[in-house]
Amino acid sequence: MKKNKTVEYGKYGLMFLIPFFLVFLIFQLYPLIYTFYNSLVYSAKNGRYVTTSVGLGNFTNYVFAKTGSEFWQALAITVVLWIVNFIPQILLALVLAAWFTDIKVKLKGQGAFKVIMYMPNIITAATIAVLFYSMFEVQGPITSLFRSWGWCDDGGILNHGWASLIIIAFIQFWMWYGNTMIVLCAGILGINPSLYEAASVDGATSKQQFFKITLPLLKPILQYTLVTSAIGGLQMYDIPQLFNEGNPVVRVGGSDVNSTTTVVMLIKKYVSAGPTQDYGKAAAYSVMLFAFTLIISLLFYKLTSEKTAKQGK
Repeated sequence: MKKNKTVEYGKYGLMFLIPFFLVFLIFQLYPLIYTFYNSLVYSAKNGRYVTTSVGLGNFTNYVFAKTGSEFWQALAITVVLWIVNFIPQILLALVLAAWFTDIKVKLKGQGAFKVIMYMPNIITAATIAVLFYSMFEVQGPITSLFRSWGWCDDGGILNHGWASLIIIAFIQFWMWYGNTMIVLCAGILGINPSLYEAASVDGATSKQQFFKITLPLLKPILQYTLVTSAIGGLQMYDIPQLFNEGNPVVRVGGSDVNSTTTVVMLIKKYVSAGPTQDYGKAAAYSVMLFAFTLIISLLFYKLTSEKTAKQGK
């Protein structure tokens, strides 16, 4: 008798995972380990790139310098940019998601509205940044209008650091609120409709259903959105980079820090070839950014998980 052949699904599953692990090891884990290594080994001396064992010197000399560190200035700018764009982004996305998924509203052309709101996320960041920069530059239409109203001087609105920060935060908000709205819509549509039907039978209003059913059951999606947005916000680079030149410069710890310089921009400055190249300093800043991102992500995850667990009891 012939024996029945059994398919070993576990073996084939592992085979399909091999490409992922190879890509992860080569392009993520190895660069991370090598960055840690560079932060402890490499340093710039007399304008020449040398390899020495410096231990924690790159951290004590640059990150925790007594005279002030450009890293903390750039980190503060990065955090402010993320907070200013994320709070209105999540609020507007939540309102729109609740509106689009509400059966009682019966909004016509929902697909067209969603496409229009998601469109900025499809356009490249460089295109959007150049578009906004052309409107707010010294001879731009918006700057000319503000100048005629006496709201800015001849130097233009971008000559003020706070204005550049607000514009960059608005661009980030405009680009990502549509994406956040789509994610929240998917989360709301995944909630069992019978819960809303039962609540309606019991006389619950739309407001009560939103706060008592939608928000509690949507917390895992909100948690995901918060963590991923924080990670992306701390790695902000492209749009601030295009707005960077020409903005006011702040002197911190013996270095010039632009008013819209993010941490990743600072890292690129010391990685790029030139008189400022210093792999050790760039690696130390990268390690600190990684540690800060990890702590923030774990903190957000723990806080939201604890609230969900308490409400479930």
